Amino acid sequence: MNFKTSIIALSITAIFTTYAPIASSETAKSLTVNEENFTHAETSRNFRNWTALGANKQFAKMKGLPPRGKDAPTVQMNDDTLYGIAIVKAVDGKVTFNIPETNNYMAVQVITERGHGQHYVVEDGNYSLPVESGYSFFIYRSGTEKGIENARAQLEKVDVSQFNFAVNYQVQPYNYEEVEAWVKKYTQEVNNMSKFTYTFPRTSDKVTDLHQWNLENAAGWGGASPEAMVGNKYANSPKMKASICYTSTFEDPKNKFFTSITAYDSSKYLMEGVNNVNSHRWEKNNDGTITISFNCGDNAKNNIDTKGNDFTFTSRHYGVNQKVMDSPEDPIIAAVKAQK
Repeated sequence: MNFKTSIIALSITAIFTTYAPIASSETAKSLTVNEENFTHAETSRNFRNWTALGANKQFAKMKGLPPRGKDAPTVQMNDDTLYGIAIVKAVDGKVTFNIPETNNYMAVQVITERGHGQHYVVEDGNYSLPVESGYSFFIYRSGTEKGIENARAQLEKVDVSQFNFAVNYQVQPYNYEEVEAWVKKYTQEVNNMSKFTYTFPRTSDKVTDLHQWNLENAAGWGGASPEAMVGNKYANSPKMKASICYTSTFEDPKNKFFTSITAYDSSKYLMEGVNNVNSHRWEKNNDGTITISFNCGDNAKNNIDTKGNDFTFTSRHYGVNQKVMDSPEDPIIAAVKAQK
């Protein structure tokens, strides 16, 4: 699968663009990646990938769900919303954007050059917000609860005249193969944990554990900070075997917007033919609880078939309920059991 046939339309009339790394002399003049600058390097990699798709010049809108595997420009993209991406330059320390009136879930996340989602906005309106870096990355999430065509139509309502596109953005001179090696190392560490919950501090001064922050960027770059009934909470399961039937039965989290369970491969990318489950369409048990199944057969409740691939899964709580936000364990991951 590639972008030319399936994903990004840079504008209504633009030609579709196949993702390819930007060719330059990056390696020859590259910055060395270390623990201190990893989040900047990984964010630069995402800016680079989306710049290759024109997002610094036009609003890069997805036509469909994300591609599978490393054709995706960003790790752990969700399977519940269409993305619209813009890379912009701050003016007097602020960025401007809007959320139009829509009939679906729509949010805008403003990500700084250190990977922080400094703002997560869900209400309709026009915004001018301060940012701590010269360039920022807008992620528009347009919900598919009324179908992909509707989600696409809602993205078309965005007034891009408010965007100060970063037309002169220069790709940062990292050796991106080296960045990928750091990502792989950190991601393997996350996969070997019994549980992993994301904190996503909003600004650089809020980072209290650099190693934790590096792990979050490697395994789930671009996630939002938990904020009750506004932002989201995310957690990763450990690596799970395709040969085992697992189930998780839990109380409805009752998040404001929706709840999502999505499987990923060991590199945290979506897998071909593997569907997610979310609260817009899951089937509840008679007592109101929900059971999610993994590789338990077509007749299993809310089954996710990973097509023979070992996997991890991510639970996402959109507009997280205060109870879920305060819980020391993700209720979905904590309830996972291997069935005999």
